[in-house]
Order: sequence, then C-alpha cells, then structure tokens
Amino acid sequence: MPRQFAGWDESAFDVLLRLDGEPSQEVMRETRKDRERLVRQPMVSLLHDLAWEDPAFEDHSVWRYGKTPWWWQNQSAVARIARNIEIGLRFNLDGLRVQGAWWYADSEQISRFRAAVAAEASGRVLVDVVAELRGRGFEITGDLLKRVPREYPADHPRAALLRHRSLLAVRHLGSDERLHTPEVVDRVLATYGELRPLLTWLTTHVAACVPPAISD
Repeated sequence: MPRQFAGWDESAFDVLLRLDGEPSQEVMRETRKDRERLVRQPMVSLLHDLAWEDPAFEDHSVWRYGKTPWWWQNQSAVARIARNIEIGLRFNLDGLRVQGAWWYADSEQISRFRAAVAAEASGRVLVDVVAELRGRGFEITGDLLKRVPREYPADHPRAALLRHRSLLAVRHLGSDERLHTPEVVDRVLATYGELRPLLTWLTTHVAACVPPAISD
C-alpha cells in the first residue's frame, strides 16, 4: 500500500514558530487551520503508515488541541502497547522525538515493577536492556524517588532502578531535512525495534492485562 506520510515541510516549522512562547488566543485562532494541515495531519499520516507496517502501532491516538499553549506547540501521538506502556511521538520546533514509556502507573503496577527489578533473573535482564539503550544514545528518564523504597535494602545492586515510579527511553530524531521526507516512517520503525526489548520486559513483568502482540 502506498505510504501517506510525505514528511513535515518547512511551513510546519513556520507555524510552530508563530506559536512559540506565550501565543495569544488570537494567534492560536489564526494559525489553527494551518497547524491542522501542516503539523497535525502529517502526524496522522505517519501513524497510519506505522500501523500498516507494524501491528504494535494499531491502537494509536493523535492528540488534538488543548487550552494551554503547550498543546499547540507540541504535536503528540501515542501507540498503546499495554496498560500504561506506550510508544510516544512528539513533533515540535526541536523536531521529532520517539519514546518507549511506562508511566502513570498505579501502586499495583509499581509494586510489580519493583519486584521484577529486585528479582535476580528479571532484574539483570532489565539492567542489560537499559544499558544497551543508553549505549545507543537513548535518554533514560522517569519519575524517581529520592531514596530506595523502604522494603528494599539501600545498597541493593539495582537500587537506581528500584527508585523509578515510571521509566522512559527517549530518542530525539532531530529537525534536519530528513523530517521532510517519508524516510521518517523507517526511522521510527527502526527506533521502535531498538525499544522493543524494553517494552517486552515491561509488558511481561509489569502490565496486568494481556497485551497486543509485539512483533519480532
């Protein structure tokens, strides 16, 4: 099937530049149609093509507008892998970023995450996965406790991971001329391939529901 996504052209950045800072309601009204056509619709096309290529992207949403400027300055989309486990995309003046995320978790999921981190076999796998992603240039981030949870020793060998209440691996694809071409689809798919071990670990050890299949 022919791809729909053709890239974001320079006009998309011109629209976002008008929305930079603290845009007035008048500016947001004036730019709405151009933003929809030049910024949001390319993201819709990108997710369509990603879902056609890989079923991991089938359950997706492309956000519309919010009341605050941030939602106008950042075009976000998400593909849901399992409960609170997602592939996220964000396009703004800095270009495109892709992330694998486990976040907004309840106490039950957080407890499962910590138990899997503390367990020798599963915990060591996650350490290796995170180290591999860092080595590939991903930023590892998340909501962190100041200290190791009290039910685990402070000197636990995986203390740093035990402090996480969320876990994200983020890659910035930049804002170069490659964003103006359909090549973005392949770059996102390649990034997802690198994120797959993390998303698989989180789905296996943290998610409570049966997830959609993560393709090989």
